[in-house]
Amino acid sequence: MTLSLSQADYADWLDEIDYRTTTDGATEVRAYPTALGQGQQRYVPLREGIDLRIEEVCLKDDLAVMQCDRAHPLEFTFEQSQGGGSSSQHYNFFGSGLAPAGVWRVPVQRRIISVNVHIEPFVFQHWIGDDSTDCHVLDFLRPSDQLYFERSGTPTAAMQVAVQAMLGCPFQGLTQRLYLESKVWELMALLIEDLRTTPSQSSVPALKPDDVERIHYASKILRRQLTQPPSLIELARAVGINDHKLKVGFRQVFGTTVFGYLHEHRMERSRQLLESGDLSVTAAAEAVGFASRGHFAAAFRRKYGVNPGVYARGMRA
Repeated sequence: MTLSLSQADYADWLDEIDYRTTTDGATEVRAYPTALGQGQQRYVPLREGIDLRIEEVCLKDDLAVMQCDRAHPLEFTFEQSQGGGSSSQHYNFFGSGLAPAGVWRVPVQRRIISVNVHIEPFVFQHWIGDDSTDCHVLDFLRPSDQLYFERSGTPTAAMQVAVQAMLGCPFQGLTQRLYLESKVWELMALLIEDLRTTPSQSSVPALKPDDVERIHYASKILRRQLTQPPSLIELARAVGINDHKLKVGFRQVFGTTVFGYLHEHRMERSRQLLESGDLSVTAAAEAVGFASRGHFAAAFRRKYGVNPGVYARGMRA
């Protein structure tokens, strides 16, 4: 059984969970309802623009949260997962920019321990100062109308040590915040160094003809489902390929990510709709899956160099 929630419903659900604060008032702890599973979330506000969440959970049912297009801060998550006689560790790193609609999933019957960090771009830019021209940094600092950077991988030994130090932090109050923030920046430094030294396209195996055919089939599914696209895992299952090969292969075949491809076709379809004169800007945005007219207008302007309303009026003139 899968518990499916919208992003808003999930946020409301979290707000309804009873929570307590530590004696120094620095950490908020929320326990999962026993009907859903076992676990808790710890929130540690380090400073304005930097939020840390440490979570340990084992759910009774799969959880699927439907997320809409949204402006995204810098974010990284380190996750340890155990269950079914196996264990794994991985990280996800997301830059600032436009996060596309998709489904966030938490699997059932696996004990998951995660460290999640959100950093607002202005905080990071202030931290790096004059080094903001570094090409690796510029690649993941993108405006809110441009599809965000994403990277996943296996944590290095140094990353694992830093994560374990955060999980076992022995301090409280100001000392705790200072210690945990130092580990946040240590992990960010290690992630940036990983980007420098381990290109995401290194050692990419050649695709078989059958794989290429499946990837082209996946692209057709995306074009048919612009408004409600499947998640990466759902898309991989639909075409009979694993999600890692789909991600890597999609970039090989089309020169972009799965959701980059989806975004491009959404923009092209919206342009065609506006050119036809049959739909308003709001209706065109909704027709291609944008929940926010503002995000759509910004993305359209970046893609075509003109506001969608101006473009539509120009077509009718």
